[in-house]
Amino acid sequence: MTWLITGGAGYIGAHVARAMTGAGERVLVLDDLSAGVPARLPADVPLVRGSSLDGGLLKRVLAEHAVTGVVHLAARKQVAESVAQPTRYYQENVGGLATLLEAVAEAGIERFLFSSSAAVYGNPDVGLITEETPCAPVNPYGETKLAGEWLVRAAGQAHGISTVCLRYFNVAGAAAPELADTGVFNIVPMVFDRLTRDEAPRIFGDDYPTPDGTCIRDYIHVSDLAEAHLAAARRLSDGGRRGDLTVNIGRGEGVSVREMVTVIGEVTGDRRPAIVEPRRPGDAPVSVASAARAAETLGWSARRGVREMIESAWRGWLLHHG
Repeated sequence: MTWLITGGAGYIGAHVARAMTGAGERVLVLDDLSAGVPARLPADVPLVRGSSLDGGLLKRVLAEHAVTGVVHLAARKQVAESVAQPTRYYQENVGGLATLLEAVAEAGIERFLFSSSAAVYGNPDVGLITEETPCAPVNPYGETKLAGEWLVRAAGQAHGISTVCLRYFNVAGAAAPELADTGVFNIVPMVFDRLTRDEAPRIFGDDYPTPDGTCIRDYIHVSDLAEAHLAAARRLSDGGRRGDLTVNIGRGEGVSVREMVTVIGEVTGDRRPAIVEPRRPGDAPVSVASAARAAETLGWSARRGVREMIESAWRGWLLHHG
């Protein structure tokens, strides 16, 4: 088996590449390096610089490296940016996927793992989000991920490709400081950024119908997420379990924004009180995954907790911003 990981030099992609190579899988990476960092990759992993929109390049790479499976992570993923630039998001996230699937089908590849998102659900009013919860994305990013799932399943059925779609919840942490997320788009690095600039953390809304009034989310350590990809790849490699599968990847446990800020204060030693600002439009009170299907179908469950996520992310933040 040889796996192509698109977007494999990114924050999540590099963790997936390390998990798979560490388990003995043969891997190569395709990345346009718009957000990827080559130094994140193990030295023995080949890196091809390029885009999933480049059909000619994809066909050459799949043939030259005798690729037998694809893990597709390359995508734009910022919600606010997707609202401002919807055509760009559809072009890159859906168009790039379509180009890749055409090359995969032409090459006769039968295994495809798609990086999706809990954004496909939108803001459902349920305690636990299962894979049967209706999908109603509320921004172009979530729409492109849902359209991507439809396309993956349709291509799989048309061309005999076994597929898995993984719907990630909120990802944090790092397996090593050099692999840390360098963007400031999610709650953990956003609070780190405020503290580093000697400013108090911000909480957007404390009047939600939750125990402490702040939004509740499901957070997963990026190393657990990488191991979920490995488990999914192994399932795809099992000839007796083919077809298509969609799976939530989370811990199945909710943590409030205020609880996250409190643990960040304990880890960093900066316990200044958070500033409460008005709610942001579109934030759901609660978004927590049901992790039952992942355990049943992949034999996978998250092993790392919130404090480990924050401690590892802080070490990475100090390396990159200290």
